[in-house]
Amino acid sequence: MSERDDAFGAAAGGASSRPRRRTRPEPSPAQRALGLLVRREHSRKELLQKLTLRGVPVTDADAAVARMVAEGWQDDGRFVESLVRSRTMSGYGPRRIRAELETHGLDGDQAKGALEASETDWAVQARDLVRRRHPDALAGDRAAQRKAAEFLLRRGYTMDQVRLATRFDPDDI
Repeated sequence: MSERDDAFGAAAGGASSRPRRRTRPEPSPAQRALGLLVRREHSRKELLQKLTLRGVPVTDADAAVARMVAEGWQDDGRFVESLVRSRTMSGYGPRRIRAELETHGLDGDQAKGALEASETDWAVQARDLVRRRHPDALAGDRAAQRKAAEFLLRRGYTMDQVRLATRFDPDDI
């Protein structure tokens, strides 16, 4: 081998001249949990589920979540408020929000309390949605009223809220 080959690494298949990267140590379950919580709020159940999906043993995941709760990094009450605020601003109704909260492992009392605390006038919000999405419904077009009513029901509004927002009563059909 020549001096040049020695200085720049072997030209024909030798080791590369780049320095080796240090490998990062595997993050602890608590570090993984904190990494998830930094991005957005998570419910206790959701955080536990995500950790186990990432290969963390259940006992270690439980301990990490308990630590996050003890340190104040995870709080189901804060999660509920955040989700209710987000979904309300996106135009979803109380039934849909309550159902989503239940999928996150939160009981009905927490959901009910958060929905009441949001002080949202659901009928007014539904009316605004109809005004933006289905303006013909407010002009008395029966087909448009029916479409608007179906839209609001899919969004999680109650039948009373739909009636107030669209002036459409399916019982009249």
